[in-house]
Amino acid sequence: MTAPRSRSFTAGAASNLAPVLERNIEALHERRRRDAAAAPWPERVANAITRFAGSMTFVCLHLALFLTWIVANLGWIPGIPAWDRSFGILAMLASVEAIFLSTFVLIAQNRMAAAADQRADLDLQINLLTEHEITQLVKLVSDMARHAGIKTQAEQELEHVKQDVAPDTVLDKIEKRQAADDD
Repeated sequence: MTAPRSRSFTAGAASNLAPVLERNIEALHERRRRDAAAAPWPERVANAITRFAGSMTFVCLHLALFLTWIVANLGWIPGIPAWDRSFGILAMLASVEAIFLSTFVLIAQNRMAAAADQRADLDLQINLLTEHEITQLVKLVSDMARHAGIKTQAEQELEHVKQDVAPDTVLDKIEKRQAADDD
C-alpha cells in the first residue's frame, strides 16, 4: 500500500495562511500581472530576450553554434570550405551580440530597479503607518494605566515612545552622520 500523495506546495501552504495574507498575495500577484501586461512592447521584447539569454538553452545553443563555426573554419568537416579562417567574422558577430545583450540586460535592470523603488516606497509608507499606530496604542495603554492607578517603571521611556517619529528629521540626522563619517 502506498502513502497518499501530499497536496501541492501552494495548495498546502495556502490553506494554512490567514485570509488577509491570501488576499495580499493575490493582490500582489495581480498587480505584477497587470504591470507586465501594461508594459510597452519594447520593454516586453527586451524582457523576453533577457529571459532567453539567461537560460541554459541559450548557453547550449551558443556552444553548439560556436563549436560548429570553429570546427568548420579549421577545415575539420569534409566538404565544407572554410569561410572565416581568421575568425574575424565570428569575433565581430559575438561583439555585436554582446553589445545588444548588455543593452537588453540594462533595460531589464532599470525595470527591476523601478519596481524595487516602488516596493521600498510601499515598505516605508507601511512602516510609518505602523509606527504611528503603535504610538497611538502606547498612548492609549499608558492613559489606561494612569486612569487605573497602575505605575510603570518605564514611564520616562514611554514618554519618548508616545511621540510620533518625524521621517524627515531621522533622514536629516542620518545624512549628517554620514557626512561626518565621510570627512
